[in-house]
Amino acid sequence: MAALRTPGTGCPWDLEQSFATIAPYTIEEAYEVADAIARGDIADLRDELGDLLLQVVFHAQMAQEQGAFDFGGVVEAITTKMIRRHPHVFGDAKDLSPQQVKALWGEIKAQERALKPKAPEGALAGVPVNMTALTRALKLQEKAGKVGFDWNDARAVLAKIREEIDEVAAEIDAGRLDLAEGEVGDLLFVVVNLARHLKADPEAALRGANAKFERRFGYIEGRLAAEGRKPAQATLAEMDALWNEAKAREKSKP
Repeated sequence: MAALRTPGTGCPWDLEQSFATIAPYTIEEAYEVADAIARGDIADLRDELGDLLLQVVFHAQMAQEQGAFDFGGVVEAITTKMIRRHPHVFGDAKDLSPQQVKALWGEIKAQERALKPKAPEGALAGVPVNMTALTRALKLQEKAGKVGFDWNDARAVLAKIREEIDEVAAEIDAGRLDLAEGEVGDLLFVVVNLARHLKADPEAALRGANAKFERRFGYIEGRLAAEGRKPAQATLAEMDALWNEAKAREKSKP
């Protein structure tokens, strides 16, 4: 990366990049790592982890050029942090349960934040705005929950979902589709909260639903192709019947 960023002999594209222009690629590579894991492709996971590591090296190289820090500093910082946050491994705290470890981790993070000089912040501060909307909703809800602004039962969240659905329906019935969009946002936000109460990752749940949709729609395309047709040449009722077929086949598998 140092060679790629060397003026005169390096790569013109790499030389014109900045933290801001590389950040989207960093996020993209992290998603590709998650995708390889979801597909169970270990060989691809190795390659994607390499791509993600390259992003770390790229940012560190640009920081070194500015005299801020280098790759070694990144490694040293995370090593120090991991030792500090694992007193049950490197210190005197022993025989903790996974729940106790998680609580201790949160306490140590709070102590670290308290030592940093900054202006007073609210309970929801510190959640990056460039996270995916689902993940950011989850993080915001977790922070609100820590100060008591939360439901105590997943059934209460279900009741709120039904309420939000009714509000979406009311806007649609009134022909106010611009306002319906906002209500759909509220609905999605509460669905994320339901996932949180069920201890499910909303991003992972939606990725699973996407994969399921692709798989079942692929079945529809395959069945229609066997008849010499494409989806555009079939009725919605035909495709819906094939969808239910695909669904039944999946459920019948052990």
